[in-house]
Amino acid sequence: MKIVVTGAAGQLGRAIADRYADRAAIVALTRQTLDLGNAAAVEAFVRRHAPDVVINCAAYNDVDGAEDHALEALRVNAMAVAALARGASAAGAALVHYGTDFVFDGLGTRPYAEDDAPTPQSVYALSKLLGEWFAADVQRHYVLRVESLFGGRARRSSVDRIAAAIRAGEPARVFTDRTVTPSYVEDVADATWTLLTSAAPAGLYHCVNSGVTTWFELAQEIGRILGVEPNLVPVKVADVPMKARRPQYAALSNAKLARAGISMPSWQDALRRYLLDAVSQ
Repeated sequence: MKIVVTGAAGQLGRAIADRYADRAAIVALTRQTLDLGNAAAVEAFVRRHAPDVVINCAAYNDVDGAEDHALEALRVNAMAVAALARGASAAGAALVHYGTDFVFDGLGTRPYAEDDAPTPQSVYALSKLLGEWFAADVQRHYVLRVESLFGGRARRSSVDRIAAAIRAGEPARVFTDRTVTPSYVEDVADATWTLLTSAAPAGLYHCVNSGVTTWFELAQEIGRILGVEPNLVPVKVADVPMKARRPQYAALSNAKLARAGISMPSWQDALRRYLLDAVSQ
C-alpha cells in the first residue's frame, strides 16, 4: 500500500508516518515540501505519485489566530482539502481527513454523535467544517473527528503542559467546566489503519478515546498516574478571555466507530500508556 501523508511534521502526521512505516510505502509531506495552498501543484503531486491512500493531517490550528487570519485558515483547512480530494479522486485513492469537535456549539449535555447538526462558532470551526465537506467528495473517504489530541514526539499538547507542571510541583491552571473526550495519537493512528484495511463503510466517524472528562478531572488522573499530588488551579471558561469561542461541552461519542468493529481504549488507559512511555524514554 502506498500512502501520502500531509502534515507529516505535526503531532498526528508524524505518529501516523512512524507507525505505518513498516506496513506501507509512506510519502511524507511537510509545508516545506509541498504548498497545500497551491491547488494545481497538490493535484499534480497526487496524480504523479498515484497513492492508494491520502491521509491529510495538515491543518491551521491557531483557533484565535484564525479570527484575524481567516483567509489563511480557509486556505489550509478547506481549499487545500478540496485540492487533495480532487487529486485523490483522479488517482482512485481513498482520502482520510481529520476534523474537530469545534464544529459543535458546545451547548449539549451528552456526547455529540456524527448525525448531530454542526453549528460552528468561530472562523477556525467553520474552516474545518468546510474541509469535512470537501473531503466527502471522494468516493472512499474517512472524515475522522478528533479532539484534545495528545501523544507523539513533540510533547507540546495541553496534557504535556499539565504533566510538566505537576512533575515540577508548579501550579497547573485547568478548566473545571470544559468537558472533552481526549484522543491519543497512537490510538487514532491504529483506528485509522483498521478503517483503511477493513470493510468499514466510508463516511464520518468520531475517532476519540472512550469516556468523558473535564480538564480538571484529567489533571487529577495525571497526578495519580505520576504518583504526585498536583497543585491544580481551577479555572472556568468564562474567566479566560479568548478571541474565538470554544465549545464548552465538547465530548464526542465514538459509538459509530465501535459499530464498525473498532473499540477505542478509555482515555484513562491511553493517558497511562502515554505518560509511562514518556517516563521510560
